[in-house]
Amino acid sequence: MKKIIIINGPNLNLLGNREPDIYGSETFESYLDKLRSDYKDLEIEYFQSNIEGELITKLQETGFSYDGIILNAAGYTHTSISIADAVRAIKTPVIEVHISNTFSREETRHHSFISPVANGIIVGFGLRSYELALNYFL
Repeated sequence: MKKIIIINGPNLNLLGNREPDIYGSETFESYLDKLRSDYKDLEIEYFQSNIEGELITKLQETGFSYDGIILNAAGYTHTSISIADAVRAIKTPVIEVHISNTFSREETRHHSFISPVANGIIVGFGLRSYELALNYFL
């Protein structure tokens, strides 16, 4: 069984309450239950942190032993060279995911430090972006 981890960055713990016009009204935990139910052939773990260093540590901890990482670094996508360096340093394939279409939002969200070092990018399909990323690992 393939082992996949979803790593979510800052403010994604507020999904379901945070800007529902952009992010929807479903909590990530509710969506995660659906993913686990629909993808029984994958072991799906989940980690969320609002702290950049904790995200880097989790990438390093899982980046040599897991079969895949789905990373939504949220606002750190556009600011963190350190998270990009962590992705570059690990062996596990990383798919960068964003719930909203970052290119239709503020210009500061148009640049990603992670995209150049990720195996792929999925942007703008709502929570379904995570499902599309899981399909990459099947």
